[in-house]
Amino acid sequence: MANQIDTENLHQHISKQFDNELLDIRSRVLRLGGLVEEQIDSAVKSLLENDVDLAEKVIAGDYKVNSMEVSIDDECTQILARRQPTARDLRLVVVVIKTITDLERIGDDAKRIARQAIDMALHYPKKNQLTELQQLAFHVRGLLREALDAFARMDVDAALKVAQEDKQVDQEYESIMRQQITYMMEDPRSIPISLSIMWSSRSLERIGDRSCNICEYVIFYAKGKNIRHISIEQVARDLKGS
Repeated sequence: MANQIDTENLHQHISKQFDNELLDIRSRVLRLGGLVEEQIDSAVKSLLENDVDLAEKVIAGDYKVNSMEVSIDDECTQILARRQPTARDLRLVVVVIKTITDLERIGDDAKRIARQAIDMALHYPKKNQLTELQQLAFHVRGLLREALDAFARMDVDAALKVAQEDKQVDQEYESIMRQQITYMMEDPRSIPISLSIMWSSRSLERIGDRSCNICEYVIFYAKGKNIRHISIEQVARDLKGS
């Protein structure tokens, strides 16, 4: 009897340790997300306010994002090796690995925006040329925040809402591209500035896409369904029927 009790206590202890490890990696993902949000905010601010010093700080600070991503990835690898998780626990580790990869890439997108801010510093555009980009940035930052919130709560409905909003981001991005092409056709001298704005807009659009990826991972964890390459309308119908 004593040996049986000891075995049960050991199992409970190991289970509690494992639960704490899973909780820790989820918490660390959210901390990484917060750092990436700060990088985006600073990069966009440096672009809109012609702040080269701030842009350089964003570029220099990218190593923090990379370092945190590598650290979380290492911890996930150790969990897979030691715990050999199954079912939902395995899905959680997989989701964390995928999510931190997208967050690291979002950090790279922020760095690219900061570099464009430096490139534009000597020939800063008129404020009205940045109005639509500012709106796109505001929308994209909101999407990432909502995606991270959906991850924190593993909320399928919230994840679907973010994925559905990505269409508006695509429309805003396409509008900026058309606008800048018009500027370049009307005045070839505007080409360098317009190209910088277009590259920055492309980075923001990619951040929107990566935010949607995070939401796909949330749905995968909660429902066990891989929804890549399926229209969001079909996903919503499938989930409603399940």
